[in-house]
Amino acid sequence: MNPRHFVSELRRRNVYKVAVAYAVVSWLLIQIATQVFPFFEIPNWAVRLVVLLLILGFPVALILSWAFEITPEGIKRESEIEPDKSITHHTARKIVALTIVLGVAAAGLLAFQLLRSKSPNAAAVLPSMASNAAVDIPSKSIAVLPFDNLSDDKSNAYFAEGIQDEILTRLSKIAALKVISRSSTQKYKSAPDNLREVGRQLGVANLLEGSVQKIANAVHVNVQLIRAATDEHLWAESYNRKLDDVFGVEGEVASTIADQLNAKLSGTEQKAVTDKPTQNTAAYDAYLRGLAIEHTQYSYESYQQAAREYVEAVQLDPNFAFAWARLAVLRSFLYFNAVDPNTNTAGAVKEAADRAMALAPEAGESWIAQGAYRYRVLRDFAGAVTAYKQAQIRLPNNSYLLQNLAFVQRRLGLWQEAEATFKKALELDPRNFQLLGSLGGECYAYLRRFNDARVAMDRALEISPDSASTRANKAVTFQNEGRLDEAAQELARIPADTMDDFVVAPRINQAIYERHFDTAISIIERKLSSVPAGQPLDSVTELALVQLGFCQQWTGRDEDARRSFSRAIESIKPKPDALVSPDANGTPNTLALAYAGLGEKEKALEQAQRAVKDYEMDAVNKPWSETTLAQIQARFGDFDSAIAAIPHLLEVPAGLTIANLKLDPFWDPLRKDPRFQKFISDGPPK
Repeated sequence: MNPRHFVSELRRRNVYKVAVAYAVVSWLLIQIATQVFPFFEIPNWAVRLVVLLLILGFPVALILSWAFEITPEGIKRESEIEPDKSITHHTARKIVALTIVLGVAAAGLLAFQLLRSKSPNAAAVLPSMASNAAVDIPSKSIAVLPFDNLSDDKSNAYFAEGIQDEILTRLSKIAALKVISRSSTQKYKSAPDNLREVGRQLGVANLLEGSVQKIANAVHVNVQLIRAATDEHLWAESYNRKLDDVFGVEGEVASTIADQLNAKLSGTEQKAVTDKPTQNTAAYDAYLRGLAIEHTQYSYESYQQAAREYVEAVQLDPNFAFAWARLAVLRSFLYFNAVDPNTNTAGAVKEAADRAMALAPEAGESWIAQGAYRYRVLRDFAGAVTAYKQAQIRLPNNSYLLQNLAFVQRRLGLWQEAEATFKKALELDPRNFQLLGSLGGECYAYLRRFNDARVAMDRALEISPDSASTRANKAVTFQNEGRLDEAAQELARIPADTMDDFVVAPRINQAIYERHFDTAISIIERKLSSVPAGQPLDSVTELALVQLGFCQQWTGRDEDARRSFSRAIESIKPKPDALVSPDANGTPNTLALAYAGLGEKEKALEQAQRAVKDYEMDAVNKPWSETTLAQIQARFGDFDSAIAAIPHLLEVPAGLTIANLKLDPFWDPLRKDPRFQKFISDGPPK
């Protein structure tokens, strides 16, 4: 072969090898850029620039590889080199070797990414929790940071919080915007130094800072809109108003922000954003006090105080629809948890919800009130879903209603929809540790996705390390897998004097599962002693009282057990002939167990069967009722019926786990039955 033709053929092959090597190197560089740039907070346009330069460089690399050759004397044109002096074949071998090395590195990186994508980590379970720097943040996104209270009277802090909350609420009604919920922003400073990091954590491009100063009858409101990535001030304004003329400020601010961010408002949205909720200054003041209490203090007592503020607001202005709506929601929650049942009656909730709807039928707030009434009082889950979805149309950025919609969806057994709704709520409320805890404890745990549940809870603990409820719920996931040592470690990290229901219940179960019945008795007695004299027991404490009775039986204290069971029955069913109505907290199941503890077989079975029927349409409580019935059947010797129920309960969401069967003393009557032993040894039905 002609030497020049031979060299030309080698150069042609080299071009192909350079193309392959270039492609491998380019892929590696792109992967490195996408992984490393976000760590150093380098904006996304830099990644796109790297990709564009590599694409443009590809034909250049091919041309250069054909026209030039690397020699010991340096880079020379192909035409300047004699064929017999060409080292193209040596260069080719080096390119092949380099390509192999890079190919191995690329394969390793690809394998790592595939393995990571299959592991149950936070990014897989909670895609909205992944670093926002790695994805495009919508330009029409905003978070309203806490407003500074510049009033000399620090008791006016509620007023600043209320103004902030009202601006945020109005912005949340604009579908073209992404608006982060208050619960994710309230822990930031009013004017943080690291705006870029705050924007990244919240997943927004813009931040609104503000301050409020109230002096006698005058109010000064100052706001400024800032682009988080560049600290650029896009807009600022000051408003000086009389107290009776401050109602319009929130709407003006929200409308201007929408204009600044080029968010188009429909006519309905424009009206919803600018409407004044009331013309009564005192009523509005009471309403803002209620909002401040509700959003900063989390206890039954504080919610009762907030409800009283809303009552004052509607007494001062009976046409104040939003105050009626908040009153309905709060009273439904208090009714749901049997707090002050003489005040928070079903009728009181209905009245407030109906008044809100009659006064403002197109307001999302009115539909939230209807959803709360249907969910928590009527237990009309399908009707509640309809109401919440109507609210969602009018409040597209409201994570609170999405969370409640998810709660109702799981009651209907719509578990996939519930998970999707929880995640959508988290996109609007990424720093809400309670919402993360609900996703883990109220969704993943019921589906027995315990690893996923703990991922969500660990994320919640990163945000709020002192959250006792999250720590307790994490312990429950370990209990349900039989990992009692790890459950004990989680519970030990909660202060010993914590008497909240959500902590006491897992502690009792831990002691019972460990067969430390005296420890369980001590925990329950401490809980009972913390209840003020004359105050009715809530549903969790009633269940604890029944558990106390069984622990006393198991330790031979039969007379003490009888007193505990009788007290529980008296608390749940004070009138001998009254029927216990079903509630969302499983009280009928507790009553059935109390009868069983007393040895009243017929009453126990009748009550348990009625509970199963009552909860027929409740996907959360029905498995609990079926479990209670099976345990009572086992207690009174009907082993066939009890064992027949177990396969279903091991499969259905919110049912049993093998660890429950192994550890719970309530299943002791079945321990020697070969069929029960087979369940424990074989695991869940395949």
